[in-house]
Amino acid sequence: MNDGLKAHVCLFAAQVIYALNYSIAKDLMPLHIQPLALVLCRIAGACLLFWILSLFFKREPIEKGDMKKLMLLALFGVAVNQVFFICGLNLTQPINSAIIMISNPIAVILFTLLVLKERITIYKISGLGLGLVGAVTLLLFKGNFTLGSDTILGDLMTLVNSLSWAVFVVMAKPYMQKYQTVTVMKWIFLFGLIYVSPLGIADVLKTDWTGFDQHAWFALGFVVVATTFLAYLLNTYALKALSPSVVSMYIYLQPFLATLFAVSLGKDHLSPIKILSAVCIITGVYLVSKKTKKI
Repeated sequence: MNDGLKAHVCLFAAQVIYALNYSIAKDLMPLHIQPLALVLCRIAGACLLFWILSLFFKREPIEKGDMKKLMLLALFGVAVNQVFFICGLNLTQPINSAIIMISNPIAVILFTLLVLKERITIYKISGLGLGLVGAVTLLLFKGNFTLGSDTILGDLMTLVNSLSWAVFVVMAKPYMQKYQTVTVMKWIFLFGLIYVSPLGIADVLKTDWTGFDQHAWFALGFVVVATTFLAYLLNTYALKALSPSVVSMYIYLQPFLATLFAVSLGKDHLSPIKILSAVCIITGVYLVSKKTKKI
């Protein structure tokens, strides 16, 4: 299996994790744990796992100038990304968050033009358009999307989360190619933990851990190990071989995969609209990954 195919498999696996996360962790917050406490648990747990994993790899020193850049990457990719996503989700509707996150591939393509000077291609524009249409159509048929005074703060926080992740994906690309994925991630999460600890430690101490039932512990473990540690590892590993725009396009698969899981559990059903949306999303991801002449 070549590096490009491995990267696509990693991205698909990450989207499966994200899609499962909606069902597994939906009741975790705020019933059992407050948003900032969950953020701190996610980052602390993933940080520990990355440092443990690094013990099985050859030690790789980071250049002094690069270490400063990793501190900045941790701000966008871990601290701002996690805090604004979790807190935003707590203040808005899941359907709002899902639709707002669709802005991420658009932001990534704009940032790659400005920062990495990545070419605009016919395939890329066509794929982005198809993926956008498919994802929006699928999400709008799944629930009631409303922007209003009751959800505006959460909606804005979700948008900040989307933009911060776009900045991270674009800025992280050179360092993922220069260093091992685990080397970069262990430092990014360590810095992220330093940033977030003052915000979340009070809520962690107030959390009633004795009130967690078996499902809550499983959900927390899934969020830390799968949704944070594994998903970050898979996404950033893919950056070694693929462009940031291709990596971000896989976000459009999340609502499609979530629908498949719901159908398999008997909680949803397939319809012509959903099938057409899926075709648009998959075709869009394929087109963005192709190369052609600059327009």
